[in-house]
Amino acid sequence: MPNKVHVKKGDTVVVISGKYKGKQGRVLTVLPKDKKVVVEGVNIVKKHVRPNPKMPQGGIITQEAPIWACKVMLVCPKCGKPTRIGHRFIQEGEEERKVRTCKKCGEIID
Repeated sequence: MPNKVHVKKGDTVVVISGKYKGKQGRVLTVLPKDKKVVVEGVNIVKKHVRPNPKMPQGGIITQEAPIWACKVMLVCPKCGKPTRIGHRFIQEGEEERKVRTCKKCGEIID
């Protein structure tokens, strides 16, 4: 059974604990197998790169590293506050679709 993560790629999140507490950013990548996410501007690390065809001179680059998904909280696009996620089923024609909702204002996020 696959591991589920409460945020998706492109969501705006806020870090709720650790060194980057309070920082806000967009989710760049979700790694459900490791239960981690990569957030823009959070957990910046330096990486030493050998010379290769892409970077002929090599050097030290900075990039975002993954953080635990449990340390981030989704920011509701409607009310702009960090919130937990609820789920609701809505009718679309003959089909039912499961959508994420904001626990604070009740608005549909997806």
